[in-house]
Amino acid sequence: RRTGPPPGPVVTVAPAGPSRGGPVQFLVLPDHRLAAVTVRRLPPGPKPDRALAHASGRPWVVGSWTDQEILTAARGDRRVALLGCFAATPDDLARIVERCTTLDRLGDALRAVAGSYHALASFGGEIRAQGTLSGVREIFHTTVDGRTLAADRPDTLAALSGAGLDETTLVCRLLAQPPRPLSDRTAWRSVSCLAPGHWLRVRPDGRHHTVRRWSPPPADQPIGPAARRLRAALRGAVAARTGSGVVGCDLSGGLDSTSLAFLTAADERCRRLVTVRQEGADDANDDARWARQAAGYLPDAESLVLLRSELPRSFAGQLGHDDDPEAPYPWRRMKEVTAWVAGRLAGLGVAVHLTGHGGDELFHPAPSFFHVLGRRAPLASRTDLRIARSMYRWPLGTMVRNLLRDPSYGQWLRTAADTLTTPLSGPREPLTGWGYYPRLPAWVTAPAADACRELLRDAAEHEVAPHSPDPAQHAVVQAVRRCGTDIRLTDRLTSRSGVAYHAPYLDDQVLEAALTLRITDRVSPGRTKPLLSAALRQAVPEPILGRTTKGEFSADVYAGVRHHRAELLALAEDMRLARLGLVDQAAVRAVLLAPHPTSRGFIPMVHTLACEAWLRSVEAARARAAGAEGVR
Repeated sequence: RRTGPPPGPVVTVAPAGPSRGGPVQFLVLPDHRLAAVTVRRLPPGPKPDRALAHASGRPWVVGSWTDQEILTAARGDRRVALLGCFAATPDDLARIVERCTTLDRLGDALRAVAGSYHALASFGGEIRAQGTLSGVREIFHTTVDGRTLAADRPDTLAALSGAGLDETTLVCRLLAQPPRPLSDRTAWRSVSCLAPGHWLRVRPDGRHHTVRRWSPPPADQPIGPAARRLRAALRGAVAARTGSGVVGCDLSGGLDSTSLAFLTAADERCRRLVTVRQEGADDANDDARWARQAAGYLPDAESLVLLRSELPRSFAGQLGHDDDPEAPYPWRRMKEVTAWVAGRLAGLGVAVHLTGHGGDELFHPAPSFFHVLGRRAPLASRTDLRIARSMYRWPLGTMVRNLLRDPSYGQWLRTAADTLTTPLSGPREPLTGWGYYPRLPAWVTAPAADACRELLRDAAEHEVAPHSPDPAQHAVVQAVRRCGTDIRLTDRLTSRSGVAYHAPYLDDQVLEAALTLRITDRVSPGRTKPLLSAALRQAVPEPILGRTTKGEFSADVYAGVRHHRAELLALAEDMRLARLGLVDQAAVRAVLLAPHPTSRGFIPMVHTLACEAWLRSVEAARARAAGAEGVR
């Protein structure tokens, strides 16, 4: 996949020698005479060291990337660049540019290119920019001096436009699972995230609009055809990441990561596979037993088992500042663990680490799925509903009454606004196909709750559309996008050690294949994740596919809280969230000191601490920038 000289007269402006490592970072500029002025206005810090030009010769894309992370092609005044990982060659992309004479036709052609990448195009000076459906590769945009700028991260645009923090969005981040459209908001004023399934069109004069490129497919395929399509998509996703020859892969014992390990081992371009398992705090978790069994079927792979005694604990390093100012990091409690593992893998020569994240979102039905299933196939789903009722401890009357309700998404948003501060009622809580109603934690102030409530009501009033009119499809896409944000931020963290963090299950082709499966085939008594099992029956040993249990990791959370309670309490002193009027600091400290019989009650605190740490990191970064400016 190494990029050769692009065909045609496209100009790649870059310094001699290799570019620095780390994840791709870029800024997209309109084909305007003042584009170079914008580049000179970039804030203090590392400057872009790579650039691509429009056919006019004006700067088009500036940023930082390695040769392995870019593929370019051109014909006449048409230019296309892929930034990320991809299973394509320069000739493949050249054929696409040859075939597509308009920006609108480009989307269908690119759907055949496996991988996870940003797709950027300049046709006659008009720009197309798009990321991935999951948001692992996201496009953000803003307007500066009347011209639209796009980038792969919002803080770059905020610095150029002078945008400040959006306190209202921070309230949304205090929700464990903010619904759409709250989940689509950036943490910076005047900086927007490209709507899911859309691409950004920017004209040479700097004006823009968004164009829909994708909607979830109908869920109408039997498991056989859907499994064949998924198998091909997963093989393509893995092939897009094995070019380095040395690949690391989680082997936790779960079906998702285990399946990826077997697919990677079978890929001819993978010369060396290093599997990784982290020992958990709960001895009753049977992940370790399943991981050892899977490793026995992979004799040529190197097995790296990280003992709990050598791993940082959950919540380690919470007082440290983050170097990534995009947004609060939802997985921050595992930040030190993730960085430590990346360092170990880098020491073994691993440059790409594959994770099974995204598999649960695609193949493990959320509780809300059973509302859709019960309404769609009431007779055929009786056994599945009995199993779900037992698993989630739903009283029979509550479940039946809930099945009779079928709110629209707007009605669901209104109810979400009305119940935003209602205490959780546990397993008895009604659950429709759109999912759990979001809840703000008890330590959020009344004015902050009112601001969040108003956002939900405004979305309902303006009839904000779900990802799909089918609640089951909407729920999958929403979960995938939530996971995609986490993976994007994690990749930036691990890339500081030279290890890219990839989640193949979140690739566009994999998501599309999973969504085609009809609703009645998504669960099967006695079979975990039936679609994934069917897709990989010839690639993964049958005993591994037969696992029906699932690991649980709340013990790691509790152990981390006990060990790092002093640091967590220090984070709850002089809270920046409290300064903004968003939380009651005393209530936060009380929760940190109280026992928690279930992990569900503590999950919102994880997000609150992540928001607090992020605010402090942004504050520290601004102080450093001001100091550097003063020195100059």
